[in-house]
Formats: sequence, C-alpha cells, structure tokens
Amino acid sequence: MARIVAENLTIEFPLYHAGARSLKKRILSATPLRLRTDNSNRIVVSALRDLSFAIEHGERVALVGPNGAGKTTLLRTLAGIYEPVAGRLTVEGVIGSLIDPSAGMDPDSTGRENIRLRAFYRGLDERQVEELTKEVVAFAGLGDFIDVPIRTYSAGMSVRLSFALATAMQPQILLMDEWLLAGDAEFMARAQTRLERIVTNAEILVIATHSMKIARTWCTRAIWLDSGRITLDDDIEVVLPDPQAA
Repeated sequence: MARIVAENLTIEFPLYHAGARSLKKRILSATPLRLRTDNSNRIVVSALRDLSFAIEHGERVALVGPNGAGKTTLLRTLAGIYEPVAGRLTVEGVIGSLIDPSAGMDPDSTGRENIRLRAFYRGLDERQVEELTKEVVAFAGLGDFIDVPIRTYSAGMSVRLSFALATAMQPQILLMDEWLLAGDAEFMARAQTRLERIVTNAEILVIATHSMKIARTWCTRAIWLDSGRITLDDDIEVVLPDPQAA
C-alpha cells in the first residue's frame, strides 16, 4: 500500500558564485531567512525547511503557495531527484512523475529510443516494450518526429511525448506539476480522459498548482508552503475555501 512520510525534511542548494566575504555579508543581511552558511563555509539556500507530514493511501494532495514557496522542489524531492540534507523521507510505492517534460530524457536520443529506454528501466520485457512503444507513439501523435532527437523538439512536442509516456504505465503514486495542463487545446482535449483515468487509479496524487480550481477539483487536502515551510496542512475546504460559499 502506497504511502509517503517526511520527518523534518530539509533541502538546501549551495550558491557557488557567492565566495567573496563581502558578498556573503550582503547576501545574508538582505535575505537572512532562507540563506545561511554551512559547515564548508558556503552560502546555501534553504529551499525546504523541517517539513513533516504523512500522505496515506487514497489521499489527493495539492501543494499550494506563492512562487518560490518550494512546491516544485518538494515534488522533485518526492520523486528522488533531490536528496535531503537533513531529516528523513520514506516513499512506498511505484512513482509516476509529470514534473518536468525533459526529466529522465536523453536529448540526443530519438523519441522512440527514449520510450524504449524508459520501458527497459521499468523492467519490461521485449514484448511489453514493443506494446508500450506502439501505444505511446500513437497517443503522442508526433508523426515522423518520433524518430528525431528530442533536443530538436518544441516545448509542445516535449510535453506530448512526456505526457504520453508517463501516463502509459499506471503508477501507485502520481506526482504532477501543472505545466502539463498548459498543452495545446487539441492535445489536452484528447488527454483529458487519459489523465482522469490515471489520477483516479493512482493510490496517491500530489500536484503542485497555483489554480484553486484545479486543487478543488482533484484534491481533498492541501499543503500550503511559504518560504520553504509548511504554514497550513488541512482539508482542501479549510486551506482553500470556496469564495462563493462565503
């Protein structure tokens, strides 16, 4: 059964170009809340600070808050892209990520080659790889571009391929950023049913969004982040009350 547990989770990024002592003083004095010096005397940005929460089977959670609050950083941490510098993170279940169109893609390989690489990474055999490749190619609708290196793709083409690949295999835990909802109208109309299926069948959904409509439509719980900290974690109606109900 899928679950996510974070205990005092902390993520920090070093500022490698802030070496001069005078520059360090200016930076630290200007923004003291999220910057500090570590044991190696580097200035580091505290992207996430002492986060503790649990997400259990069946929960649909929206990560909300202002720009720079840490929403996408938390998604990437849950996906295993970022390693905590402190605290503990336990993730039980197969993860599917709709976070970054280029995440996990080899830009010098073709779309078709990237599909096969992802399938083999997931442990599929040759027959399953062929079936998955046919499904993703058909849904993405990239035509001859499926056999072109993806570094030549437009942003919209990358979204199409990433979405088709990520939703072809049902994960237990679905991590999603709202970038995918910005695809072209024709593609998103075709994608809606597929997206609803994968969201419904996921044991856990975590989505980072600025949209109250998206959060209230898909989620039952919201975690409000501000400056890398959790300021509110409650039912969606508590964190994002419906203004029409006031």
